[in-house]
Amino acid sequence: MSFKTKINAVRRKITRSLTKNIGTTKLGQNPDSKIELKNVLICRPNHRLGNLLLITPLVQEINHTFPDCKIDIFTKGGLGSVVFKNYPSVENFIVLPRKPFKELLKYIKIWFKIKQKKYDLVINIDGGSSSGRMSTQLANADFKFFGELNLEIVANHPDYKHMAKYPIFEFRHYLNQLGFPNQQKEIPTINIKLTEQEIQDAKKILNQIVPNDKKTIAIFTFATAAKCYCTEWWDVFYEKLVHCFPEYNIVEVLPVENVSQINFKAPSFYSKDVREIAAFIANTEVFIGADSGIMHLACASQIPVVGLFSVTVPEKYEPYGNNSIAIDTNVTDLEAMIEIIKKRLN
Repeated sequence: MSFKTKINAVRRKITRSLTKNIGTTKLGQNPDSKIELKNVLICRPNHRLGNLLLITPLVQEINHTFPDCKIDIFTKGGLGSVVFKNYPSVENFIVLPRKPFKELLKYIKIWFKIKQKKYDLVINIDGGSSSGRMSTQLANADFKFFGELNLEIVANHPDYKHMAKYPIFEFRHYLNQLGFPNQQKEIPTINIKLTEQEIQDAKKILNQIVPNDKKTIAIFTFATAAKCYCTEWWDVFYEKLVHCFPEYNIVEVLPVENVSQINFKAPSFYSKDVREIAAFIANTEVFIGADSGIMHLACASQIPVVGLFSVTVPEKYEPYGNNSIAIDTNVTDLEAMIEIIKKRLN
């Protein structure tokens, strides 16, 4: 473990101990009075692509319930405007710098900016996030969700652990307490809202990579740290895919690091443009890859996703909607995985 990693671990431990008791969700004083949300702040101070994409179902839920509501997002890094490009309700991004110690003055100013606007509601996505709880506490708002576990939600929703779903269950529960009807409709899927033009432009790229009439299976062989399967595992899996699906192209979507766990055996696609990657995947029949930001991006492209899980908890991050599925590769053999993929293709 590097010195920087050790310092960050200590910093997180200290901030969590200092913020664990900050704030509790409070209901309105009069449950018989209907509220009309006009301005909402969502707090997710994290730079990772997957964590931003997992907010999109909540934004859709708010849009559906309060069509005129405007949403600000407190985040980190510059991907927010890319992910929510086609969400007109998302008005502003309050953005923490990726490296606060190098931009300390800017970092401090951002925290003060949170208090400048009056919100009807603030929602902290991750109850375990120190920065999320602090920003929710600082925000100027009538009502606040801090993201703490609600036992009533736990009892009524077996999938409450999912990072995209729990905030929606919490939001619906809160509105129900204020007199709104109990919502039983399906949870919105993760969605980056690609335009038809984006999809058509990416289709041209796919046709250049595999200039034939076959349909395409997309694979993503990379992931961070322990989530990344070894080259030996991927070699066996890739050869099995080639053998079992000769009527399909198999194209590897490459990570920003431009590396391949199958040593570039398959035709490959590389881009640093998040929306272009999503549009490219949208032109394929199924996406197969380990738990990662690109896996969530594949979900956001609205195609079937087969998520491979070996170390992270599927219940928290599994792909859902559009006939997607999570596979625990610790207990699922290769033949069973192939059958699962066949069902997605059929």
